[in-house]
Amino acid sequence: MTDRMDETHSLDPVYSEDSTRPVVPWTQRLVYFLRVMAVLSMIKGLYHWSRVCGIMVAPGDGFELHSVAWQTATIFFAVIDLVAAVGLWLAAAWGAVIWLTSVVSMIALDVFFPTVFRGGFFVDLVEFTALGLYLWLALKSAQEQPA
Repeated sequence: MTDRMDETHSLDPVYSEDSTRPVVPWTQRLVYFLRVMAVLSMIKGLYHWSRVCGIMVAPGDGFELHSVAWQTATIFFAVIDLVAAVGLWLAAAWGAVIWLTSVVSMIALDVFFPTVFRGGFFVDLVEFTALGLYLWLALKSAQEQPA
């Protein structure tokens, strides 16, 4: 009979808001930042998919008319940005890794192959700033965790 009781206790719900855990401000700020980046990654991924599908594209600017490098990069970012958005929203470690891969890839693409997207300096500055802000928030969050 005790085995039966143990089974029922293992089915108790798991509460995400545990009142015994102290709320740490830097970790909370990091989660908010990750959620904002998730929304932006979702928008960015949907933008790339709209380019692939030809939604809201000027006549004569279809996907098939661009170079293979542009097509490859567009599909890469269409997939990786949406995957990163899900992981960032969940505040999962893999989401941050995928997002960092996306950000570094976009910066590298603009720096080493500037003719593929022609994103320009502004896009690189925004991506680099987001990367720096993430690293700063992650360090501050790690410092407030108990040893």
